[in-house]
Amino acid sequence: MKTLETDIAIIGVGSAGMVAYKSARKHTDRIVTIESGPYGTTCARVGCMPSKLLIAAGNAARAVRQASHFGVHAPAPRIDGVAVMQRVREERDRFAQFSVDEVEAWPPEHRLHGLARFIAPGVLQIDDHTQVRARTVVIATGASPVVPSELKEALGERLIINDDVFDWQDLPQSVAVMGSGVIGLELAHALHALGVRVRLLSRNHKIGPLSDPDVLASAQHITAAELPCAFNSQLEQATRTEQGVQLHYTNEDGSSTTETFDYLLMATGRKPNLSGLNLAAAHVALDERGQPSIDTLTRQIKNQPIFITGDAHSERPVLHEASDDGFAAGNNAAAWPDVRPYPLRASLGIVFSKPQIAMVGKSHRQLQQNKQAFARSTQSFANQGRARVDGNNSGMLALYADPSNGRFLGAEMIGPEAEHIAHLLAWALQQEQTVAQMLACPFYHPTVEEGLRSGLQRLRQALKD
Repeated sequence: MKTLETDIAIIGVGSAGMVAYKSARKHTDRIVTIESGPYGTTCARVGCMPSKLLIAAGNAARAVRQASHFGVHAPAPRIDGVAVMQRVREERDRFAQFSVDEVEAWPPEHRLHGLARFIAPGVLQIDDHTQVRARTVVIATGASPVVPSELKEALGERLIINDDVFDWQDLPQSVAVMGSGVIGLELAHALHALGVRVRLLSRNHKIGPLSDPDVLASAQHITAAELPCAFNSQLEQATRTEQGVQLHYTNEDGSSTTETFDYLLMATGRKPNLSGLNLAAAHVALDERGQPSIDTLTRQIKNQPIFITGDAHSERPVLHEASDDGFAAGNNAAAWPDVRPYPLRASLGIVFSKPQIAMVGKSHRQLQQNKQAFARSTQSFANQGRARVDGNNSGMLALYADPSNGRFLGAEMIGPEAEHIAHLLAWALQQEQTVAQMLACPFYHPTVEEGLRSGLQRLRQALKD
């Protein structure tokens, strides 16, 4: 058994772990990283990048189908599933290799491979080959899809997660997607656009992270028109057959439906990879969800020289947040016990559905739960000029502001150019701008951003009322 003494041990070498390593190494060279799987970030291997490659292919097919709307007539697109998936895999591998190359350029003595678990405070066992004694520990173990064991046993390889999609050699004929969250929406829209027969199944009426009643209602209408959906449905039975997977589910109206698909894609959420770490041995207390108490600004587990980053704490599971977490955790792990807070950026989330969904700052649900007074406006994109020009005139924007000082608080949106409008709003939020200050900024004509201006004008009036 090999024993190592080090200042900092970093468990997990994804987006957060890599940034934590680079930040900590500015302070000390006594660092060891521990990874049990392949190098390369979740984003590059099975998340942001391969999903956007699939979405891009779907968008191309959709553009051909919609060309006649503009008087441009073309044959129906012929989807070459083999070519689609070859590009997805090749570009995915290219993106992932950047991370692999970076990690493999680190000193070999800074890299251990194996499963890490605590056996005492500050002491980690790596498989059966190495014991690491660390002054501080950074947990950057990421998260994994939630997969019910009974479904896995019943369906075997016909039950898949998003990771499996990006290794396909060809597109299947049909896929049932369970879950209308971010991952389920993005993959369902992309596969549907590429000619795969899709059914989006959801136990409720949620659409991604949306909570504003008007925006959610718009999203429900748009999604049901775009995709075959079964909202508020209950899966009663899933059976493996020679043809694939037979699903029997109850619809919202009480009727029953039986359908057969090649695969059932589970997209019902992700959970932090903490259960195998044996945190009890490190004297870390867990709540009823199996989560430790974390200071969101220092990223420190309460009263422990342990820091947690990225998807492992599931606060805001997006790449730029994981990088910020890693920066804070790496610096504080090196400086411990002299830790300091690292402020969070303005909250920004985007779903690359059709059309896109965006969340900025405080959501409608958060404002209500906090019993915070707020002014609100809504703006439809049905008749927005540039959106009509481009044939993308659907969706709704809701904006919130503080009635006491006019400061912008947040927004929820489904509609055209949501990813770009969301950035403008996030920047305004981070700069603590008022609605009046936002309206003083330029809005070019004709652009979709003029719809944002209309919404802000309504919000300004709501602040006066």
